[in-house]
Amino acid sequence: MIIKNVSLETVCGITSRLPENERLEIAFAGKSNVGKSSLINALMNRKSLARTSAQPGKTQTINFYNINDDLYLVDLPGYGYAKVSQESKEKWGKLVERYLHGSRQLRAVFLLIDIRHEPSGNDRQMYEWIVHNGYDPIIIATKLDKINRSQVQKHLKMIRTGLAVKSGTVILPFSASTKQGREEIWDLIDQLLSINDMDHN
Repeated sequence: MIIKNVSLETVCGITSRLPENERLEIAFAGKSNVGKSSLINALMNRKSLARTSAQPGKTQTINFYNINDDLYLVDLPGYGYAKVSQESKEKWGKLVERYLHGSRQLRAVFLLIDIRHEPSGNDRQMYEWIVHNGYDPIIIATKLDKINRSQVQKHLKMIRTGLAVKSGTVILPFSASTKQGREEIWDLIDQLLSINDMDHN
């Protein structure tokens, strides 16, 4: 994918109507400090279009980034941050559920997991929730540069086991600082786009 133009087109809060987009949507979910904004910026070749919040858990909106007028990268609010009140978490959950249920154009959900650590209870819950909503999440193991190359397979296995993923689930290691994994993620997104084109022809 050659990025010609990107823009933050729609920001949806708790009470907003979700946009009825004509183009495909690819969503990204992950814990507040897992590096989601960094990943989205890396995919878009932009330094800081996806804002990293100074306070984790502050992003309580769904952000739609228009890529080349071809598709949307959809940034779901980060979960699992302790300081957010229970009421906020529930509103956040309803917003995300409304999106997962209501979007006609959502084709895939990428779930970001920190490669250094075993998946948390929140990660497992999110994985099961995405599956429950009818999607097979593609796992992105972030912060790849923070572990030794010799540990990568062991840590990927830890994620696979920790989430109890379905067999055949794709897990892609990714580093925002080296951009390793960026091409593989775009290859997958391109495949989804081409499948969609074939379905519509």
